[in-house]
Amino acid sequence: METFLDQYGYIALLIGTFMEGETAILMASSMIYKGLFNFPFTVLAAFSGSFISDWIYYLIGRLNGKYFLATRPKLAARVKPVTDFFHKHKIQILFSYRFLYGFRIIIPLVIGMSGLRPLQYLFFSIVTGLIWAGSVSTAGYWIGRLLNLKVQSFEENILYVILGFGVFGFLFGYTIKHIAMRKMKVE
Repeated sequence: METFLDQYGYIALLIGTFMEGETAILMASSMIYKGLFNFPFTVLAAFSGSFISDWIYYLIGRLNGKYFLATRPKLAARVKPVTDFFHKHKIQILFSYRFLYGFRIIIPLVIGMSGLRPLQYLFFSIVTGLIWAGSVSTAGYWIGRLLNLKVQSFEENILYVILGFGVFGFLFGYTIKHIAMRKMKVE
């Protein structure tokens, strides 16, 4: 694994944050203090992967989302509360959506369908992306340092590491989703 990280570390991190995000950046940033990753490059690679992913979904929503929903009335009815919630809380969502585990695809799609101009989205995606990548990398660094994690720890316990990050992400995402759904029903 150490050889893999040496050869493909930042590319693997970019691909990992493109697909999933938090698990990839936490694993990589927890290895910063061991010298396998460099903090600024870790932040840059994590930001790049999530930025590209968000823009792909934003563009799909902007270019095809409304047409797609127009041909699927049942799905449109399920998406409407999410869209209404976005319009009521646009600024809060634009600044926080990167931290909402489990909403990585739907929120950029909804933002794309909302009519938000690309330059506006560019501003928010850069600012929040850098804040997200920096704060999660910092948390990962301190987790790695405090627990004295080694590459061998990940190799020997990879299933537990993935399950642990997955359970944490699921619980965090479930909690946020539950709060958001309750708030959507109230409004």
